[in-house]
Amino acid sequence: MATRDYYEILEITRSADDGEIKKSYRRLAMRYHPDRNPDDASAEDRFKEISEAYEVLSDPQKRQAYDRFGHAGVNSGGGRPGAGFGGFSGGGAGFGDVFSDLFEQAFGGGSRGQDSGRGADLRYELELTLEEAALGKEVTIQIPSSAACEVCHGSGAKPGSAVEDCKTCGGRGQVRMVQGFFSVTRPCPQCNGSGKTIKDPCTNCHGHGRVRKNRDLQVKVPAGVDTGDRIRLSGEGEAGERGAASGDLYIQVRVLPHMLFERDGDDLHCAVPVKFTTMAMGGELEVPTLTGRAKVQIAPGTQSGAVFRLRGKGIKGVRSKLNGDLHCQIQVEVPVHLSPRQKELLEEFAQEGGDNAQHPQQESWWNKAKDFFDRMGL
Repeated sequence: MATRDYYEILEITRSADDGEIKKSYRRLAMRYHPDRNPDDASAEDRFKEISEAYEVLSDPQKRQAYDRFGHAGVNSGGGRPGAGFGGFSGGGAGFGDVFSDLFEQAFGGGSRGQDSGRGADLRYELELTLEEAALGKEVTIQIPSSAACEVCHGSGAKPGSAVEDCKTCGGRGQVRMVQGFFSVTRPCPQCNGSGKTIKDPCTNCHGHGRVRKNRDLQVKVPAGVDTGDRIRLSGEGEAGERGAASGDLYIQVRVLPHMLFERDGDDLHCAVPVKFTTMAMGGELEVPTLTGRAKVQIAPGTQSGAVFRLRGKGIKGVRSKLNGDLHCQIQVEVPVHLSPRQKELLEEFAQEGGDNAQHPQQESWWNKAKDFFDRMGL
Protein backbone atom coordinates (compact mmCIF):
# COMPACT_ATOMS: atom_id res chain seq x y z
CA MET A 1 0.00 0.00 0.00
CA ALA A 2 2.52 2.56 1.14
CA THR A 3 5.02 3.99 -1.30
CA ARG A 4 6.30 6.79 0.88
CA ASP A 5 9.16 6.28 3.27
CA TYR A 6 7.95 4.53 6.43
CA TYR A 7 9.95 6.85 8.69
CA GLU A 8 8.37 9.83 6.96
CA ILE A 9 4.88 8.34 7.40
CA LEU A 10 5.41 7.92 11.16
CA GLU A 11 7.12 11.33 11.38
CA ILE A 12 10.25 9.93 13.06
CA THR A 13 13.96 9.81 12.30
CA ARG A 14 15.85 6.67 11.26
CA SER A 15 17.54 6.60 14.67
CA ALA A 16 14.23 6.45 16.57
CA ASP A 17 14.04 3.72 19.23
CA ASP A 18 11.12 1.34 19.85
CA GLY A 19 9.50 3.66 22.38
CA GLU A 20 9.54 6.61 19.99
CA ILE A 21 8.08 4.47 17.20
CA LYS A 22 5.25 3.23 19.40
CA LYS A 23 4.50 6.70 20.77
CA SER A 24 4.37 8.27 17.30
CA TYR A 25 2.18 5.46 15.96
CA ARG A 26 -0.34 5.82 18.77
CA ARG A 27 -0.52 9.58 18.27
CA LEU A 28 -1.07 9.33 14.51
CA ALA A 29 -3.43 6.38 14.73
CA MET A 30 -5.62 8.27 17.17
CA ARG A 31 -5.61 11.31 14.87
CA TYR A 32 -6.51 9.47 11.66
CA HIS A 33 -8.69 6.66 12.95
CA PRO A 34 -11.79 6.41 10.70
CA ASP A 35 -14.19 6.51 13.64
CA ARG A 36 -12.80 9.90 14.55
CA ASN A 37 -13.00 11.17 10.97
CA PRO A 38 -16.33 9.95 9.58
CA ASP A 39 -16.50 12.82 7.09
CA ASP A 40 -12.94 12.44 5.78
CA ALA A 41 -12.69 9.73 3.13
CA SER A 42 -8.89 9.93 3.08
CA ALA A 43 -8.54 9.20 6.81
CA GLU A 44 -9.00 5.44 6.34
CA ASP A 45 -6.22 5.28 3.72
CA ARG A 46 -3.96 7.39 5.92
CA PHE A 47 -4.70 5.13 8.88
CA LYS A 48 -3.85 1.99 6.87
CA GLU A 49 -0.63 3.63 5.67
CA ILE A 50 0.36 4.45 9.26
CA SER A 51 -0.46 0.90 10.40
CA GLU A 52 1.58 -0.64 7.57
CA ALA A 53 4.59 1.53 8.44
CA TYR A 54 4.31 0.64 12.12
CA GLU A 55 4.05 -3.11 11.40
CA VAL A 56 7.39 -2.99 9.60
CA LEU A 57 9.32 -0.60 11.83
CA SER A 58 8.16 -2.24 15.07
CA ASP A 59 9.56 -5.60 13.98
CA PRO A 60 13.40 -5.62 14.35
CA GLN A 61 13.94 -8.06 11.45
CA LYS A 62 11.58 -6.27 9.08
CA ARG A 63 13.04 -2.91 10.04
CA GLN A 64 16.57 -4.16 9.34
CA ALA A 65 15.50 -5.47 5.93
CA TYR A 66 13.71 -2.21 5.16
CA ASP A 67 16.74 -0.13 6.18
CA ARG A 68 18.96 -2.18 3.80
CA PHE A 69 16.67 -2.74 0.79
CA GLY A 70 13.77 -0.31 1.19
CA HIS A 71 10.27 -1.47 0.27
CA ALA A 72 11.68 -4.32 -1.79
CA GLY A 73 13.13 -5.85 1.37
CA VAL A 74 9.75 -6.26 3.07
CA ASN A 75 7.39 -6.81 0.12
CA SER A 76 6.51 -10.26 -1.18
CA GLY A 77 6.10 -10.22 -4.98
CA GLY A 78 5.90 -6.46 -5.05
CA GLY A 79 2.79 -6.47 -2.87
CA ARG A 80 2.20 -5.65 0.78
CA PRO A 81 4.67 -6.54 3.55
CA GLY A 82 5.52 -10.23 3.61
CA ALA A 83 3.82 -10.85 6.95
CA GLY A 84 0.44 -10.35 5.29
CA PHE A 85 -0.29 -7.24 7.37
CA GLY A 86 -0.07 -9.67 10.30
CA GLY A 87 -0.76 -7.05 12.95
CA PHE A 88 -4.47 -7.39 12.29
CA SER A 89 -4.50 -11.15 12.82
CA GLY A 90 -2.34 -11.31 15.91
CA GLY A 91 1.07 -11.17 14.22
CA GLY A 92 3.40 -8.19 14.11
CA ALA A 93 5.59 -7.18 17.04
CA GLY A 94 3.53 -5.51 19.74
CA PHE A 95 0.69 -4.45 17.41
CA GLY A 96 -2.03 -6.15 19.46
CA ASP A 97 -0.95 -4.39 22.65
CA VAL A 98 -0.75 -1.00 20.99
CA PHE A 99 -4.10 -1.48 19.28
CA SER A 100 -5.84 -2.46 22.53
CA ASP A 101 -4.34 0.63 24.19
CA LEU A 102 -5.58 2.71 21.29
CA PHE A 103 -9.17 1.55 21.64
CA GLU A 104 -9.06 1.86 25.42
CA GLN A 105 -8.24 5.54 25.02
CA ALA A 106 -10.59 6.13 22.08
CA PHE A 107 -13.66 4.35 23.40
CA GLY A 108 -13.15 4.14 27.17
CA GLY A 109 -12.20 0.47 27.32
CA GLY A 110 -13.25 -0.81 23.90
CA SER A 111 -15.99 -3.33 23.52
CA ARG A 112 -18.06 -3.63 26.63
CA GLY A 113 -21.11 -5.46 27.72
CA GLN A 114 -24.44 -3.78 28.05
CA ASP A 115 -24.53 -1.16 30.76
CA SER A 116 -26.91 -2.59 33.32
CA GLY A 117 -27.49 0.78 35.01
CA ARG A 118 -26.89 -0.82 38.42
CA GLY A 119 -26.94 1.69 41.24
CA ALA A 120 -23.73 2.85 42.89
CA ASP A 121 -22.44 1.33 46.12
CA LEU A 122 -22.53 3.59 49.18
CA ARG A 123 -20.21 3.84 52.19
CA TYR A 124 -21.31 4.91 55.67
CA GLU A 125 -18.99 5.38 58.67
CA LEU A 126 -20.63 4.18 61.87
CA GLU A 127 -19.16 5.31 65.19
CA LEU A 128 -19.70 2.99 68.16
CA THR A 129 -18.70 3.05 71.79
CA LEU A 130 -16.58 0.15 73.01
CA GLU A 131 -19.57 -1.25 74.88
CA GLU A 132 -21.76 -1.12 71.77
CA ALA A 133 -19.09 -2.77 69.66
CA ALA A 134 -18.47 -5.50 72.22
CA LEU A 135 -22.09 -6.31 73.02
CA GLY A 136 -23.74 -5.55 69.68
CA LYS A 137 -26.53 -3.11 69.01
CA GLU A 138 -29.32 -2.27 66.63
CA VAL A 139 -28.90 1.28 65.35
CA THR A 140 -30.90 3.55 63.05
CA ILE A 141 -28.92 5.40 60.41
CA GLN A 142 -30.04 7.91 57.80
CA ILE A 143 -28.78 7.35 54.27
CA PRO A 144 -28.89 10.18 51.71
CA SER A 145 -29.20 8.32 48.42
CA SER A 146 -31.24 7.74 45.31
CA ALA A 147 -34.39 5.66 45.63
CA ALA A 148 -36.75 4.21 43.05
CA CYS A 149 -39.32 6.76 41.91
CA GLU A 150 -42.64 6.06 43.61
CA VAL A 151 -44.62 7.51 40.70
CA CYS A 152 -43.24 5.33 37.90
CA HIS A 153 -41.96 2.54 40.18
CA GLY A 154 -38.46 2.95 38.79
CA SER A 155 -39.29 2.51 35.10
CA GLY A 156 -38.67 6.16 34.19
CA ALA A 157 -41.80 6.24 32.02
CA LYS A 158 -44.92 8.26 32.75
CA PRO A 159 -47.66 6.10 34.24
CA GLY A 160 -49.74 4.66 31.41
CA SER A 161 -46.89 4.84 28.88
CA ALA A 162 -44.49 2.06 27.97
CA VAL A 163 -40.75 1.59 27.92
CA GLU A 164 -39.72 0.45 24.43
CA ASP A 165 -36.72 -1.33 23.00
CA CYS A 166 -34.21 1.06 21.48
CA LYS A 167 -34.63 1.08 17.69
CA THR A 168 -31.01 1.95 17.08
CA CYS A 169 -29.57 -1.13 18.81
CA GLY A 170 -32.66 -3.35 18.82
CA GLY A 171 -32.67 -3.52 22.60
CA ARG A 172 -29.16 -4.97 22.84
CA GLY A 173 -27.59 -1.82 24.27
CA GLN A 174 -24.64 -2.11 21.85
CA VAL A 175 -23.92 -1.11 18.30
CA ARG A 176 -21.25 -2.49 15.98
CA MET A 177 -19.27 -0.14 13.78
CA VAL A 178 -17.21 -1.40 10.85
CA GLN A 179 -14.43 0.68 9.41
CA GLY A 180 -12.22 -1.03 6.87
CA PHE A 181 -10.54 -3.96 8.59
CA PHE A 182 -12.00 -3.15 11.99
CA SER A 183 -15.22 -4.04 13.75
CA VAL A 184 -15.82 -2.27 17.05
CA THR A 185 -18.68 -2.79 19.53
CA ARG A 186 -19.66 0.22 21.59
CA PRO A 187 -22.51 1.21 23.93
CA CYS A 188 -25.45 2.49 21.95
CA PRO A 189 -25.31 6.31 21.80
CA GLN A 190 -29.10 6.54 21.59
CA CYS A 191 -29.99 4.66 24.80
CA ASN A 192 -26.58 4.93 26.55
CA GLY A 193 -26.29 1.15 26.68
CA SER A 194 -29.60 0.47 28.45
CA GLY A 195 -31.32 -1.00 25.39
CA LYS A 196 -34.50 0.93 26.26
CA THR A 197 -36.01 4.26 25.24
CA ILE A 198 -38.74 6.34 26.86
CA LYS A 199 -40.93 8.53 24.70
CA ASP A 200 -42.99 9.97 27.54
CA PRO A 201 -40.74 10.33 30.64
CA CYS A 202 -42.06 10.46 34.18
CA THR A 203 -42.50 14.05 35.35
CA ASN A 204 -41.39 13.23 38.88
CA CYS A 205 -38.00 11.69 38.08
CA HIS A 206 -37.61 13.10 34.53
CA GLY A 207 -37.10 9.66 33.07
CA HIS A 208 -34.29 8.53 35.38
CA GLY A 209 -36.44 6.14 37.39
CA ARG A 210 -35.01 7.37 40.69
CA VAL A 211 -35.11 10.42 42.94
CA ARG A 212 -32.96 11.81 45.75
CA LYS A 213 -34.30 10.76 49.11
CA ASN A 214 -33.09 10.27 52.69
CA ARG A 215 -33.82 6.84 54.11
CA ASP A 216 -33.88 5.62 57.70
CA LEU A 217 -32.34 2.18 57.91
CA GLN A 218 -32.23 -0.25 60.83
CA VAL A 219 -28.83 -1.92 61.12
CA LYS A 220 -28.09 -4.80 63.45
CA VAL A 221 -24.46 -4.55 64.50
CA PRO A 222 -23.10 -7.95 65.55
CA ALA A 223 -21.31 -8.28 68.88
CA GLY A 224 -17.53 -8.13 68.74
CA VAL A 225 -16.99 -5.78 65.79
CA ASP A 226 -13.86 -3.65 65.80
CA THR A 227 -12.49 -0.61 63.99
CA GLY A 228 -11.96 -1.47 60.32
CA ASP A 229 -14.69 -4.10 60.18
CA ARG A 230 -17.20 -3.64 57.39
CA ILE A 231 -20.84 -4.65 57.25
CA ARG A 232 -22.32 -5.19 53.77
CA LEU A 233 -26.02 -4.67 53.22
CA SER A 234 -26.92 -6.00 49.78
CA GLY A 235 -29.25 -3.82 47.70
CA GLU A 236 -29.27 -0.91 50.17
CA GLY A 237 -27.12 1.40 48.05
CA GLU A 238 -28.15 3.77 45.27
CA ALA A 239 -31.20 2.71 43.27
CA GLY A 240 -30.47 1.63 39.71
CA GLU A 241 -31.66 3.52 36.69
CA ARG A 242 -35.02 2.58 35.21
CA GLY A 243 -35.62 -0.42 37.40
CA ALA A 244 -32.06 -1.80 37.38
CA ALA A 245 -30.62 -3.43 40.49
CA SER A 246 -29.60 -1.25 43.43
CA GLY A 247 -26.04 -1.03 44.66
CA ASP A 248 -24.86 -2.19 48.07
CA LEU A 249 -24.31 -0.29 51.31
CA TYR A 250 -21.01 -0.79 53.13
CA ILE A 251 -20.99 0.26 56.78
CA GLN A 252 -17.47 0.99 57.99
CA VAL A 253 -17.10 0.56 61.75
CA ARG A 254 -15.03 2.93 63.90
CA VAL A 255 -14.87 2.30 67.64
CA LEU A 256 -14.42 5.43 69.76
CA PRO A 257 -11.69 5.63 72.42
CA HIS A 258 -12.79 4.46 75.88
CA MET A 259 -12.21 6.24 79.19
CA LEU A 260 -10.89 3.09 80.92
CA PHE A 261 -10.10 0.32 78.46
CA GLU A 262 -7.88 -0.17 75.44
CA ARG A 263 -8.69 -2.97 73.04
CA ASP A 264 -6.09 -5.32 71.59
CA GLY A 265 -7.85 -7.89 69.45
CA ASP A 266 -10.23 -9.68 71.79
CA ASP A 267 -8.31 -8.63 74.93
CA LEU A 268 -8.84 -5.52 77.01
CA HIS A 269 -6.21 -3.59 78.96
CA CYS A 270 -6.63 -1.08 81.75
CA ALA A 271 -4.39 0.68 84.24
CA VAL A 272 -5.52 0.62 87.88
CA PRO A 273 -4.05 3.11 90.42
CA VAL A 274 -3.53 1.55 93.89
CA LYS A 275 -2.47 3.05 97.24
CA PHE A 276 1.08 2.18 98.20
CA THR A 277 -0.16 0.96 101.60
CA THR A 278 -2.39 -1.61 99.86
CA MET A 279 0.56 -2.72 97.75
CA ALA A 280 2.72 -3.09 100.84
CA MET A 281 0.26 -4.83 103.13
CA GLY A 282 -2.01 -6.49 100.57
CA GLY A 283 -5.75 -6.28 100.25
CA GLU A 284 -8.72 -6.66 97.95
CA LEU A 285 -9.09 -4.46 94.88
CA GLU A 286 -12.28 -3.89 92.87
CA VAL A 287 -11.82 -3.41 89.13
CA PRO A 288 -14.35 -2.63 86.36
CA THR A 289 -15.24 -4.92 83.44
CA LEU A 290 -17.53 -4.36 80.46
CA THR A 291 -20.26 -6.38 82.12
CA GLY A 292 -19.89 -5.33 85.77
CA ARG A 293 -17.33 -5.44 88.57
CA ALA A 294 -14.67 -7.95 89.55
CA LYS A 295 -12.39 -8.33 92.58
CA VAL A 296 -8.63 -8.87 92.58
CA GLN A 297 -6.60 -10.00 95.57
CA ILE A 298 -3.41 -8.00 96.05
CA ALA A 299 -0.68 -9.96 97.78
CA PRO A 300 1.55 -8.12 100.30
CA GLY A 301 4.62 -6.65 98.61
CA THR A 302 3.10 -6.53 95.11
CA GLN A 303 5.23 -4.24 92.95
CA SER A 304 4.11 -1.45 90.65
CA GLY A 305 3.55 -2.65 87.08
CA ALA A 306 2.23 -6.05 88.09
CA VAL A 307 -0.49 -7.31 85.70
CA PHE A 308 -3.52 -9.27 86.84
CA ARG A 309 -5.25 -11.34 84.17
CA LEU A 310 -8.99 -11.87 84.39
CA ARG A 311 -9.87 -14.70 82.01
CA GLY A 312 -12.94 -14.32 79.84
CA LYS A 313 -13.53 -10.69 80.81
CA GLY A 314 -12.48 -9.35 77.42
CA ILE A 315 -14.45 -9.33 74.17
CA LYS A 316 -15.75 -12.16 72.04
CA GLY A 317 -14.86 -11.11 68.49
CA VAL A 318 -17.18 -11.77 65.58
CA ARG A 319 -14.85 -14.55 64.38
CA SER A 320 -13.91 -15.90 67.84
CA LYS A 321 -15.28 -18.86 69.77
CA LEU A 322 -14.21 -17.63 73.22
CA ASN A 323 -13.98 -14.31 75.01
CA GLY A 324 -10.66 -12.57 75.34
CA ASP A 325 -9.14 -11.59 78.70
CA LEU A 326 -8.94 -8.41 80.75
CA HIS A 327 -5.42 -7.35 81.76
CA CYS A 328 -5.26 -4.97 84.73
CA GLN A 329 -1.89 -3.32 85.28
CA ILE A 330 -1.26 -2.04 88.80
CA GLN A 331 0.19 1.44 89.18
CA VAL A 332 1.26 2.69 92.62
CA GLU A 333 -0.15 6.08 93.47
CA VAL A 334 2.01 8.27 95.70
CA PRO A 335 0.00 10.35 98.20
CA VAL A 336 0.02 14.14 97.85
CA HIS A 337 -0.83 17.01 100.21
CA LEU A 338 0.38 15.17 103.31
CA SER A 339 -0.72 16.37 106.73
CA PRO A 340 1.94 17.05 109.41
CA ARG A 341 1.04 13.82 111.17
CA GLN A 342 1.32 11.81 107.93
CA LYS A 343 4.74 13.29 107.26
CA GLU A 344 5.80 12.39 110.78
CA LEU A 345 4.68 8.81 110.34
CA LEU A 346 6.49 8.49 107.00
CA GLU A 347 9.67 9.84 108.54
CA GLU A 348 9.44 7.20 111.25
CA PHE A 349 8.84 4.59 108.57
CA ALA A 350 11.89 5.74 106.62
CA GLN A 351 14.06 5.55 109.74
CA GLU A 352 12.87 2.01 110.33
CA GLY A 353 13.58 1.09 106.69
CA GLY A 354 17.29 0.56 106.90
CA ASP A 355 17.01 -3.12 106.04
CA ASN A 356 17.39 -3.47 102.27
CA ALA A 357 15.32 -6.65 102.40
CA GLN A 358 12.30 -4.38 102.54
CA HIS A 359 13.15 -3.00 99.08
CA PRO A 360 14.57 -5.91 97.02
CA GLN A 361 14.13 -4.23 93.63
CA GLN A 362 15.89 -1.11 94.79
CA GLU A 363 18.79 -3.13 96.18
CA SER A 364 19.11 -5.13 92.94
CA TRP A 365 19.03 -1.99 90.82
CA TRP A 366 21.73 -0.23 92.85
CA ASN A 367 23.96 -3.31 92.69
CA LYS A 368 23.72 -3.19 88.91
CA ALA A 369 24.40 0.55 88.92
CA LYS A 370 27.56 0.04 91.03
CA ASP A 371 28.85 -2.61 88.63
CA PHE A 372 28.28 -0.19 85.77
CA PHE A 373 30.19 2.61 87.54
CA ASP A 374 33.11 0.23 88.22
CA ARG A 375 33.34 -0.87 84.56
CA MET A 376 33.26 2.72 83.37
CA GLY A 377 35.73 3.90 86.00
CA LEU A 378 33.29 6.41 87.38
